Amino acid sequence: MAWPADTFGGMQAVGRVAGFDPGIVLDAGLGIAAAGLIAVAAWGSPRLIGSEAIAGPRWLLALLPLLLGGSLVLRRRAPLLMWLAIWAGIALLCLLAGNTVRGLAFTFALFAAAYSLGAHASFRRAVAGLVLTAPVVAVISHRGELALTFSQGERGGQVAVALSFLQLLAFWLAGVFVHARRRAVSLAARSAASQRQAEQAAAAERARIARELHDIVAHHLSVVVLQAAGARASGKPAGPALEKIEHSARQALEETSRLLNVLRDPGEDAGLAPQPGTGDLDALAAAVRAAGVPVNLIIDGDLAAIPAAMDVSVYRIVQEALTNILKHAGPARAEVTIGCEQDAVTIEVTDNGTGQPGNGSPGGGHGLAGMRERAAVFGGELAAGPRPGGGYAVRARLPLGGRLPSGEQS
Repeated sequence: MAWPADTFGGMQAVGRVAGFDPGIVLDAGLGIAAAGLIAVAAWGSPRLIGSEAIAGPRWLLALLPLLLGGSLVLRRRAPLLMWLAIWAGIALLCLLAGNTVRGLAFTFALFAAAYSLGAHASFRRAVAGLVLTAPVVAVISHRGELALTFSQGERGGQVAVALSFLQLLAFWLAGVFVHARRRAVSLAARSAASQRQAEQAAAAERARIARELHDIVAHHLSVVVLQAAGARASGKPAGPALEKIEHSARQALEETSRLLNVLRDPGEDAGLAPQPGTGDLDALAAAVRAAGVPVNLIIDGDLAAIPAAMDVSVYRIVQEALTNILKHAGPARAEVTIGCEQDAVTIEVTDNGTGQPGNGSPGGGHGLAGMRERAAVFGGELAAGPRPGGGYAVRARLPLGGRLPSGEQS
């Protein structure tokens, strides 16, 4: 029967809601079962479990259930420590008391430990566990004292040792495969979730940009309506043409208002405050300074020629970059440089902090995705990443001249 992929994850989630972790219960059960088998072999009647009696001093017999069985409780939280504790017990048993590692009790403990080491430790730690226990395995192999349940037909010989070692290796490899599988599934789920979040952030930023563009377009249309209505009311010639202009502008204004209602989030304030622009950069820099980050603002060129929509986007890009510095850069100084050339507006926001704005990776973070969306609206480009000398840099170039993004040429 094939279980659904999320069956065990769902069972664990239900268990946690109910107030306990099923994984802890399973580990405790394995530890108790293994300790019980070892205790029976050491103190009771081994025939009850088809095993052989364990001989040795009383302190060793009392310690073995804890080392060989109780250690399994740590199989998830400290798999390497569990593995080393079990083999420390076996080393004491073989070297001090001369026992042979054979029977159901040892088989259960060692198979569970080998699988758990591979399944719950990183690959490096899993390999390190094998390497660290290699001397003990070598001594036991030389003395022929390893004969687990499925190899006892070759009792006492080197063939039994080889078969026992291969069985342990098989369980270890099974655990490694399960660990790799879980890791791949986890990384795929994390990547899918990150992709969904990035898409949602980009969609939200596009909607925000569209709302801002609506405000700007609506303003210009209102001016057209008022000018056409005023000119027609003055009684001068060209009245029919102005009437047509006024009618068309009024229709466009109504349609953009409907567009805004579609784009606006429920509960969003629909106030009439104007959108911020490059004229508000001084106030923005002052607010960031008040928050604890010194900001040096440099404006090179005449920003009055920038179109209104681009003016808002320049402000928003600088605002988001400074916000990232506040959140992620640590103690830092920021420098904002705005340049207005004949064919483009350039933006550069740098800092000398120790962090990496945008969740610590170039191109990461939803704020950077939003800034890229704003640059793309005007056919521009935005790059962000760590600076060679330390700190972080955000650089954008927005072409002037009204070029639309690819696929939207009019």
